[in-house]
Amino acid sequence: MSDTGITQIADDIAQVRIPLPYALNIVNCYLLRGAEGWTLVDTGLNTAAARAQWRSALNALDITPDAIEKIVLTHMHPDHFGMAGWWQRQAATPMPLFLPERERRQMQVFYRRDNTPLYHQWMLECGMDEESVDNIENALYSTRDLTQPHPLAQRFLRAGETVRLGARDFQTIHAPGHSDGQMIFYEVDDRLMLCGDHVLMRITPNIGSWPHTEPDPLGRFMESLEALSALDVRLALPGHKQLISDWRGRIQELIAHHQQRLEETRAAVSSGARTVLEVATQLFDMERLTAHEWRFALAETLAHLNYLHARGGVTRIPVEDDEATRWIAAEVPRR
Repeated sequence: MSDTGITQIADDIAQVRIPLPYALNIVNCYLLRGAEGWTLVDTGLNTAAARAQWRSALNALDITPDAIEKIVLTHMHPDHFGMAGWWQRQAATPMPLFLPERERRQMQVFYRRDNTPLYHQWMLECGMDEESVDNIENALYSTRDLTQPHPLAQRFLRAGETVRLGARDFQTIHAPGHSDGQMIFYEVDDRLMLCGDHVLMRITPNIGSWPHTEPDPLGRFMESLEALSALDVRLALPGHKQLISDWRGRIQELIAHHQQRLEETRAAVSSGARTVLEVATQLFDMERLTAHEWRFALAETLAHLNYLHARGGVTRIPVEDDEATRWIAAEVPRR
């Protein structure tokens, strides 16, 4: 990799590492060359550092914005779609934007500012106090600002389609869990997978139960991993961290991690009823997390509790409107 953040994956595929202002400080984006131009897969977050990195990378690759024929998004999280609108405004004619059809709702939720009461109540139900909720909401607003300007000319992809990325034909595969509608792209001939944030090296994708997400995201994630392990993948190109050469091995590691985390989650509520925050405090070193990271810890903890609840492992204790929800292992008597 050069200081432009470029790694050449193949003659027609370049990975471009774009900086993020977080502990997870890089998002991997991909350029695929075709006969009519380039396809850009994911974009980064719209910061000055990211814009500078993109300009440096384009100069090194001898590409102009007008050479980008389309943008394809794996999912609608800010670090992946945040520069799509900026990219469209760099070209004389905005290039079309393709995103998963099932991410339409995520897009609408993120664009709207009037969903704050929903998130506010969700965090209170997790056991947060008002001051902490305000800090987390401020972090959310700052991230939302880094997705401006919002992109135009959206087109939607569905699972089971064949989509042309550069000079290659990829199959679209629905890969839920990290995001309800996340789409990954599989090229059969070269056994290549553009896997977004579904499978990552060294870290586990955040699997969270958010106010707007479909039920049981962890269950859908685990089912998806089992199905995807059957595919013959030579090399996977992820949204963060290193390239993945042992596809099945890494999938089994992720499954084992969540099985262990489920045991830890259930153990945390085995001696009495706990809030999501109280469980998260046992699973994460919360004092070291930023306000931005706190909400991910809460959402991931809740996803594990919801998984166990759906399968009879824990009980959700009904509460009054002004109280935090509590959880307890199913066989533990309530006090």
